Amino acid sequence: MLLRSTLIYAPAILLTRISALLLLVIVTRLIDQTEYGLLTLVVTVGEMTDIAVTNWLRIALLRLGGKGDVSRGSLMLAGRVLLASTVLALIISVAASAVIVPERWVEFAIAVCSYLIAGSIGRFALTVLQMQQRHSVYSTLEFLRAVLQLALPIGAIVMFQDSFLTVSLGSSLGVLIAGIVAGIMASRRVVAGPPRFTQKEFFLLGLPLVIMALVGFGLHSAERVFLKIYYDAGAVAIFAAAYALARQPIDMVANSINMGAFPEVVSRFDDDGPAASGQLLSQLMALMMRLCLPVAAMLVALSSDITQLLLPSEYHGRFGLLFPIIAFSVLCANLASFVYGTVVHAHKRPWLLIIANSFGSVATIALSVLLIPPMAEVGAALALAGGSLAGLLACIIISERLTPVPVPWRDIGVSIVISVCTGLAASLASALLGDMPAIFSLVAGGTAGAVVFFGLTWLFYPAAAMQFIAKLRARLRLA
Repeated sequence: MLLRSTLIYAPAILLTRISALLLLVIVTRLIDQTEYGLLTLVVTVGEMTDIAVTNWLRIALLRLGGKGDVSRGSLMLAGRVLLASTVLALIISVAASAVIVPERWVEFAIAVCSYLIAGSIGRFALTVLQMQQRHSVYSTLEFLRAVLQLALPIGAIVMFQDSFLTVSLGSSLGVLIAGIVAGIMASRRVVAGPPRFTQKEFFLLGLPLVIMALVGFGLHSAERVFLKIYYDAGAVAIFAAAYALARQPIDMVANSINMGAFPEVVSRFDDDGPAASGQLLSQLMALMMRLCLPVAAMLVALSSDITQLLLPSEYHGRFGLLFPIIAFSVLCANLASFVYGTVVHAHKRPWLLIIANSFGSVATIALSVLLIPPMAEVGAALALAGGSLAGLLACIIISERLTPVPVPWRDIGVSIVISVCTGLAASLASALLGDMPAIFSLVAGGTAGAVVFFGLTWLFYPAAAMQFIAKLRARLRLA
């Protein structure tokens, strides 16, 4: 089941991540480092506020609204809440803009507000499609969003001025268009009927998620804001570029697993009880480690080749320590959110995650104040890693009191062995080419790492490998 849902959602998430990476490669060459740093701050503030505005809505709808037939009453109730929370978020974002980027706060506020409006519409429509179990439609519309978010910002730079505002507005327009199309398609399958939950139930589940998002600001965004305060937008650009390159591949895999797994876990919790959902989460953890650890190992091994190929010269030579630290942070964050955090959501006690996020936020902020002034981007990465680890440990302690998740120690151990071998193969293959252009070293390293990964996976998990090939062939035939 987990492998099937991963393959269903992987193409959509893969395309959006590739689009984001291509945009990074192109935009860093079309606008200067300061403008790119401001663009990443727009995304940082937008994401932070968007989590509080719409991500909690997605979780609440998936938890309370059910799967299959979605009633018009449920969507009307959720829509009213979304409208009110979005208006509040716009007001807050304008105030935040004046604090974070006082020198250009008007442009910054326009960019963030556009980001929030487009994101609210898009996320809501896609959530309805997910509730309706229309996976292929979801994937198609995510593909549309990926294309638009790549094409429109580049077109905006070419046609207009090369500033962060131009890029941000183009990206938001792409999200808005895809969201409107998704909303139209989702509305055709909405059934008449009252809401499946009351406004009180919705707020009881959603309000802790909003508070958790606000508390989580320190965990997810503080390091970039402190970089801007202590240094400048150029330092933010360096850190953000490294973060994007190290995060996207790992997140792509983890999100592919989680997109289909989350509804199944909460459904199994309701139907079969906590123990059954705990076993499924154990399988999810094993699959996540099996796929994410080798990706992280290859990223670390090939970090120099990746940056030389994808980024302009002013970004080179400053990513040596950033990749492994950021990769560790992303793995911790994904485990906390997609495994142990899901336990809390299944029990409908999201307020407990406020505690976990508080530990992570306090750690990140404290470490940012201590490490960023002397260590700049490396200090920001270490602060993020420390906060992510603290948040994960707190989340484990909390979730284990609700439903213990059996840790698949053997699978994790095997995954570590495969990952080390994969990384070593990639590093050696890249080093053998010496002074060859980065593209050749990257291809050689990536090929060697992939061969070792698939070979060892076949050796340790022959049944899973055969199942993966069979399902991949089936998906290709359907495509």
